[in-house]
Amino acid sequence: MRAIMKPLLAVQACVWLSIANPVLAAPFTPADPQQVLETLPRSIADPQMQELQELRRQLATRPDDLALALQVARRNLAIGRAEGDPRYTGYAQAALAPWWDQDPPPPEVLLLRAVLRQNRHDFAGALADLRQVLAVQPRHPQAWLIQAVIQQVQGEPIAALQSCLALRRRAVSLSFVTCWSGAASRGGQAAVAYRSLSQALAGNFAASPEERQWALTVLAEIAEQRGDASAAETHFRAALELGQRNVYLLGAYADFLLDQQRPAEVRALLQDEQSADNLLLRLALAERRLDDTVWQHHTEVLEARFAAARQRGDGAHFATEARLRLDLRQQAPEALTLARQNWAQGQREPQDARLLLEAALAASQPEAAREVLDWLERVRLEDERLAKLSQRLQELKS
Repeated sequence: MRAIMKPLLAVQACVWLSIANPVLAAPFTPADPQQVLETLPRSIADPQMQELQELRRQLATRPDDLALALQVARRNLAIGRAEGDPRYTGYAQAALAPWWDQDPPPPEVLLLRAVLRQNRHDFAGALADLRQVLAVQPRHPQAWLIQAVIQQVQGEPIAALQSCLALRRRAVSLSFVTCWSGAASRGGQAAVAYRSLSQALAGNFAASPEERQWALTVLAEIAEQRGDASAAETHFRAALELGQRNVYLLGAYADFLLDQQRPAEVRALLQDEQSADNLLLRLALAERRLDDTVWQHHTEVLEARFAAARQRGDGAHFATEARLRLDLRQQAPEALTLARQNWAQGQREPQDARLLLEAALAASQPEAAREVLDWLERVRLEDERLAKLSQRLQELKS
């Protein structure tokens, strides 16, 4: 079963988190010839890149080889997840092109198509693909886990729990408990979720680094929900020390450090992480707090990327742009509009709720947050930060 789960864990982070969408920015001429403009992702000399290039060459000569195409697609997704580079999702889709529009495609193509559709925030399309997989292979562990991840992204913890429970006898223990704990923590069971996952992690020494990093990241986020900053930091650091590069983890830890008023550590963490929009945003936020004027240039780079995304009809940038408008440009009405668009397209994780609540407060429009407040009451999400924001909005209304 471990061998079955490892490809999933390579793509699971693509599903769980919001990968940024870096594109070419407007031309920029630095005043200082020594200024680093961008740190490029993996070198062509990287053994994993060399292996991927060789697989691509093989696929070019055998484009109808499904097993090879799946291998190339998975490798591209893994690198895209690690680097926060959406070009690799395009490469993954290109590898699957001969089967993409079949009715239906093979189940493993459907699975990866679901991941790629979720990356574009096409949640309905992704879930439809997963239903097809499960209709043919009802015990498919990857399909159940990816479905649970999407349901969590959509803010439906009960549905996610049901999908996680289908993994109980089909996935390694730590993967099941991590899935269950992530969903339970968002449905009013944060304390039991934290305890269960802590015990599972402590007792599972054979878990892969990918599995452990996922579990530690979920533990850190549950600890944040509960207001335990010390435990959250311990888990974040342990996840980073595993050495598995993960853009989502870097962004989550940067957010934690910003909440703890430690911008200098964010700058040190992300100084060379400027390709992914969500990491560049957090770097700019830290720089602004440190009165480092380079934040203005980084903000302009992000704005150019968002403008290009709008021209492509890409709505995956709404949350990142909303935070830029709110925290860097102090444009609360614009931030609120973007946060509501992000929520409307189905991005309903705790950080999305927080963004909309903060924007509604800054814009003095408490009624604009009504849908989020109703959702918090319905799912019974336990989060000290969101509870405080909700209270402030209620006070603003009265």
